[in-house]
Amino acid sequence: MTAPPDRSWTRRARQSYRGSSATERTPMHEMAITQSVVDAVCEHAAGRRVHGVTLEVGALCALVPDSMQFCFGLATEGTVAEGAQLDIDVHPATGHCRSCGDDFVLADFILLCPCGSADVEVTAGRDIRIRSMEVS
Repeated sequence: MTAPPDRSWTRRARQSYRGSSATERTPMHEMAITQSVVDAVCEHAAGRRVHGVTLEVGALCALVPDSMQFCFGLATEGTVAEGAQLDIDVHPATGHCRSCGDDFVLADFILLCPCGSADVEVTAGRDIRIRSMEVS
């Protein structure tokens, strides 16, 4: 039976969050997502050392890459991924207009087709994928 993961980073993150100005706070949204990524990576690594992780992040996920980098450093402390490089590829969101049939890139969270229709289906940009990991 394996020991539960070390969650001491959460205490440090909370202390950092409480003890800093509003613009320097630890991003808790990114922290939770990053911890899930680290848990999956460490489980898949099966005890092997993780040297790098590449993520694909959709533009509609509302993640700040610099914040995720910071959280990754905290979340990997004491794990097989400690010191690993995190690469984040942000992919644009796309939509499909049910009115005119056009496929287009969504510039922001306002789901409007260039034709003016709001009958838009988001076809990409809401997901996070672990694209690759380098282990030894």
